[in-house]
Amino acid sequence: MNKLVEVLPDQAALVQRALDVVLDKIRQAIAERGQCTIALAGGSTPKPLYEKLAVQDLPWRGIHVFWGDERYVPPDHPDSNQGMARRAWLDQVPIPTANIHPMSTDEADPAIAASQHEAELEEFFQVQPGEFPTFDIILLGIGDDGHTASLFPHTEALQVRDRLVTVGNKDGQPRLTFTAPLINHANTVVFMVAGAGKRHALGEIFAADADATTYPARLIQPQGELWWLLDQAAGEGIGG
Repeated sequence: MNKLVEVLPDQAALVQRALDVVLDKIRQAIAERGQCTIALAGGSTPKPLYEKLAVQDLPWRGIHVFWGDERYVPPDHPDSNQGMARRAWLDQVPIPTANIHPMSTDEADPAIAASQHEAELEEFFQVQPGEFPTFDIILLGIGDDGHTASLFPHTEALQVRDRLVTVGNKDGQPRLTFTAPLINHANTVVFMVAGAGKRHALGEIFAADADATTYPARLIQPQGELWWLLDQAAGEGIGG
């Protein structure tokens, strides 16, 4: 793993740096393999990044978009990660419909939906059950509690090692989420973290010794590059 930590002056600089990194990785993947696979994060921090991506001139036919986690709500619900990314970015660009791969939230049982999305990933990446595909880019954030994607502290999802997608749990509300091993197979993982409220969790995530079941973002140790992009409020006291 190649870990890179950058503390940017403010949130605008954080978003611009994330844009530079993501564009570089998209172009690199397309140059090498003819396509780029990117999994998106939800929340407010990456939304300005998506808005900037919406005005880029990119080879959209070669870009395939996924989500690292999803709240178990319909796509038109205000809390939907898919809905946010579509409004901010994907609906603004000529990306083929077939290149957008959301997590379905139609099933009564979220576990069935998780299995269905896992099967879709296996088919798209042409991997066998039990094998982990390699995403070019996975975007992540953290919560004040140290969670990432929908891997929340002291939940069963943290222990899942043999699946690509599982059911996360946030105060009794189900989520769909990539598992830690799937995230860790990525070529590039980019955390975008803003705000002083994240400072304590970051201290624990970066500590030499802390509990990953309490601070789940510690589980993310990808085989490729790990980028931590922090604004000054979040990153004060964090060494690069």
